[in-house]
Amino acid sequence: MANVQLVETSLRDGNQSLWGALGIDTAKTLSVAPIMNRVGFKAIDFTTSTHMAVAVRYKREDPWERIRLTAKAMPNTPLQFLSTGFRFISWETANPEFMALAFRTLVRNGIRRFALADPMNHADSNLASARMVKEAGGQYVVAALVFTVSPIHDDAHYVACARQLAASPHVDALYLKDPGGLLTPLRASTLIPAIKAVIGDKPLELHSHCTIGLGELVYMNAPEWGVSAVQCASGAASDGISNPPSERVLANLREFGHQVHVDDQALAEVGGYFTRLAEAEGLPAGQPQAFDAGYFHHQLPGGMVGTMRRHIAEVRLSHLEPAVIEELGRVRKELGWPIVMTPFSQLLLAQAVINVTAAERYATVPDEVIRYALGRFGKPNIRIAPEVMDRIDSLPRTRELRQEPGMPSLAELRRQIGSHLSDEELLLRVTMPAEQVDRMKAAGPAPQTYDPDVVPVKKLIRYLCCRRDISHIS
Repeated sequence: MANVQLVETSLRDGNQSLWGALGIDTAKTLSVAPIMNRVGFKAIDFTTSTHMAVAVRYKREDPWERIRLTAKAMPNTPLQFLSTGFRFISWETANPEFMALAFRTLVRNGIRRFALADPMNHADSNLASARMVKEAGGQYVVAALVFTVSPIHDDAHYVACARQLAASPHVDALYLKDPGGLLTPLRASTLIPAIKAVIGDKPLELHSHCTIGLGELVYMNAPEWGVSAVQCASGAASDGISNPPSERVLANLREFGHQVHVDDQALAEVGGYFTRLAEAEGLPAGQPQAFDAGYFHHQLPGGMVGTMRRHIAEVRLSHLEPAVIEELGRVRKELGWPIVMTPFSQLLLAQAVINVTAAERYATVPDEVIRYALGRFGKPNIRIAPEVMDRIDSLPRTRELRQEPGMPSLAELRRQIGSHLSDEELLLRVTMPAEQVDRMKAAGPAPQTYDPDVVPVKKLIRYLCCRRDISHIS
């Protein structure tokens, strides 16, 4: 039987999948950090540039401060940053100089582990990032093999990528990243051994979701095929469209005879914290999901399901969700089977919403879809459908974007935005609206303590203080 480690995902993927990336702030993070540090996790899936933007835009909190404080509170457990391609916060493809600065700044603030997931599964792109991370001082690089189901993503595709990634001295481990929870036990039984056969002694981790009830089943067999770590969420931040629940995975792995060395009491405390947090804040708790074969059509990752529902609700289009999902599958095929993950999940979803709500499909094409078609995110896996490419080529905006200059040099960005700025502030101001960064700075340091058990009491007191018809409170 195998020794299996756990990577905890509640703060990043669980939060994004179930709570639209809005459920966690600095105080909520710091309040659970010492407990998480006791568990014995291999790592904490902590943040992405998207979550850093959410901290600024919606929480008015400094994401760099959050990283520093959490790293200090969890000295025994590496914090992970997930990087999806050559981009940081904005959708714009960054130049190597800018990405190198981002990686150096993340390391300096406390990120020790980097997960690299190229949205095209281009190994060369992941290897370039891995080299930059190690040059920046990153301790551990995990390169992703992003799983999807399509006519072109067969086992041979993943084996070729795995062989190239494992040969690099800058890659410490690989992980099979299944953002849609699409990996079936049958497919895993051939795919995982094939990957293990070509990566030598480098560890292989597995990341999946419970979206259609498959992730937890695959986790049970994964150690027998060579997986040494599985990625789980805790309490109310797990299950549903999130990751498999850590306590249940732990119990079942041990029942099958595998060894998982963690502090069981601390793990239970972590799960209890996220459950109480969800109850206090009115956030949905993940629930076991039924198998849904239709999900293979659109393949939205767990994080994007929550984001999609929030976005279409904001524009009062929730009733169109079934039509949008159906259209998303058609758009993906027409655009050459891109993997449904950031940034492509957002691009596909935007185009699908436009196609459903407009009088004619592709009547409008967002800039990012045009940039994808022009190869700004890397060459599409296969040729885009001719009628769609003809439509994109005919747009005046396409002609403009063909001439679009790349990101300015770092020196030019400093000259434009402010040579006096710290690296941390420069990275935010280059990629975000200035007024959002200004509001974050004006808000000052973030609160650092949070107790979900007193939240209902505070809400009651606020309610009573607003009443004008009460003279005494007992």
